Amino acid sequence: MLAALAAGRERVECCELKDRTVWIKRYRHPGPRLILRAQALVARLSGLPVLRPSPLLGIEGMIEREVRQIALFSEAGFRAPEVLYRGPTVLVLSHLGLPVSKQMGPLCASDAEAHDQLLVRCAAELGRLHAAGLCHGRPHPRDFVIDGDTFGFLDFEEVPATVMPLATAQARDLWLLFLQVASRALRPETPDRAFAAWKVVAPRAAARALGEFIPMVRRFLPLARFLLRMREGQDLVRFIAATAYLANVTQSYS
Repeated sequence: MLAALAAGRERVECCELKDRTVWIKRYRHPGPRLILRAQALVARLSGLPVLRPSPLLGIEGMIEREVRQIALFSEAGFRAPEVLYRGPTVLVLSHLGLPVSKQMGPLCASDAEAHDQLLVRCAAELGRLHAAGLCHGRPHPRDFVIDGDTFGFLDFEEVPATVMPLATAQARDLWLLFLQVASRALRPETPDRAFAAWKVVAPRAAARALGEFIPMVRRFLPLARFLLRMREGQDLVRFIAATAYLANVTQSYS
């Protein structure tokens, strides 16, 4: 492991040791972060707190934030990586299993039901997380692990509840997850199943917050559709699919 720490250059690197698999995560100076500063400005001008980025931190602060979030998740009973080593610019984390995104890939052509059930499971587990008073920050199938029947969470670099109400941060979690669910589902009923799986366990405050901010985000749909006609882009496709779907299902309690 010491050799990998010294020789490695990738930001996130898998390392096979004699008795276990570990992940090396390196933190680098983030630079000017103009995109995040622009995002914060847009959040202020638009009146959409859901767009606020997490506080800008240096390397030490980023490591501390991730270690703290891992501890919070573990203490609440959720499976998260174990911190095996902490250095000035690096963390070594335990291996939880194959990310959900990697499991979905082979199923696209062979088993649509199993593929979409993974998305539904992600939404259900996110609801459980929210019910425990936590939020993930940037939920994505690549940051979730299913190992047998055990579900785990990865990548804790965002803490939106520090810059917005918890219910808003949890609603933002659901919206971000649906950027994947609404665009990657193979069956038309899957978004409904995933939303129901989240809502049945999520706090009512999070559902209310979702109904409050989605109509505001929906205002950008005409612009997004216009830009998509001008130039293809997966980010636009995901934004349109997720926002349009959630705008429809949240109308009754917005």
